Amino acid sequence: MKLWSGRFSKNTSQLMDDFNSSIRFDCRLYKYDIEGSIAHAKMLGECGIISQDESNLICLTLEKILIDIENGEVEFDVESEDIHMNIEKILISRIGDVGKKLHTGRSRNDQVALDIRMYLKDELNEIKDMLVELIAVLVKTAEDNLDTIMPGYTHLQRAQPITFAHHLMAYVQMFHRDYGRLTDCFKRLNVMPLGSGALAGTTYALDRDFVASELGFESITENSLDAVSDRDFVLELNSNLAIIMMHLSRFCEEIILWCSHEFSFIELDDAYSTGSSIMPQKKNPDVAELVRGKTGRVYGNLMSLLTMMKGLPLAYNKDMQEDKEAIFDSIDTVKLCMPIFTKMVSTMTVRNDKMLSAAKGGFTNATDVADYLVKKGIPFRDSHHIIGRLVSYCIENNKNIEDLSLNVLKSFSDKFEQDVYDEICLETCIKQRNLPGGPAPKSVKASINKIKQSYNIE
Repeated sequence: MKLWSGRFSKNTSQLMDDFNSSIRFDCRLYKYDIEGSIAHAKMLGECGIISQDESNLICLTLEKILIDIENGEVEFDVESEDIHMNIEKILISRIGDVGKKLHTGRSRNDQVALDIRMYLKDELNEIKDMLVELIAVLVKTAEDNLDTIMPGYTHLQRAQPITFAHHLMAYVQMFHRDYGRLTDCFKRLNVMPLGSGALAGTTYALDRDFVASELGFESITENSLDAVSDRDFVLELNSNLAIIMMHLSRFCEEIILWCSHEFSFIELDDAYSTGSSIMPQKKNPDVAELVRGKTGRVYGNLMSLLTMMKGLPLAYNKDMQEDKEAIFDSIDTVKLCMPIFTKMVSTMTVRNDKMLSAAKGGFTNATDVADYLVKKGIPFRDSHHIIGRLVSYCIENNKNIEDLSLNVLKSFSDKFEQDVYDEICLETCIKQRNLPGGPAPKSVKASINKIKQSYNIE
């Protein structure tokens, strides 16, 4: 018999039970449902709504149920619909009528809002830890490559010389922002909704602050209608996860390019690569490709959540049951991708020679040659035009700018002197870009130190 069956004259069909039930996916909330119920039962006892003995019995039994679930000794029932009803039904089966008092002053609407917040707080903190691990790996790799010269790109065309450390630290900044977004999201997660009832609170004199303190919440919700119908925190977290996956996917795209024969900037470790069933020479970047592909799942989940919520009147609607599979999958996907991506990056081999060779091609120092003439008194727009013609000459004659004789350079501008060769060598080009945030090793090292201090990275 269902716990809500009093108003009904016949049983729901099996088809309805299967369609309506959420236990197959919300079973993962069991720990939070029990912890929330224990805090609620303690509060009911403290407030004299149930006796202290009843409160103690409920709490002790719930603790035993938690142990039994974790030991695999409990089988959940589809007919009981969800994790909340399953736990309550097991409780009643063990202690009878006293167990029926647990739900006093509570609805499944505020109960599920509590459970999902508690679950997401823990998951969010785990993902933050994963971000710190990734940032630490990138920082270590950057420190090892402060002087590794590579071409920087715009439009996937070689643009200006930078260092591999500078490139890696660009991603560190992305993941640093991701960490900040999760930290900010946690503030809105950390609000306790229990006591809001189905939508209008309750006539019982509940001590909501007691429950919030027991469960480690910073504050309580201010409006009962909003508390049971709010899923902004789910949307916000999924949005943050989508941005994390976007950053991972961008990085994966570059790794896929870098380990191709055309680039050969890196080589992935055998432990994080795969082969071909037909082509024996192949070494495929499947980790990077899968992370790139799985990004779409997290994007899709976000769109599902936004669509689910967009037309719902206040307060709770059963549509909101659909929030869990989406956010669970997004969390699972990020937690699957982050550790293996971190391992892949930490074990890859950097091909310094290939990066340097690429930086020497494509006229990456052309802007520096233009700047050289500006420092000699030529307006930048005129200098830009001169160097454009100079590059065309180099292309026609299959030469690099630094390979040209001083006489040839002077044929384009009499401002060229012998010092131009020192000014436009790649090492100088990079070292002179020593503004904060620039690619000069000194600037990158300062950026690294700032990040290390932020996360207490050794």
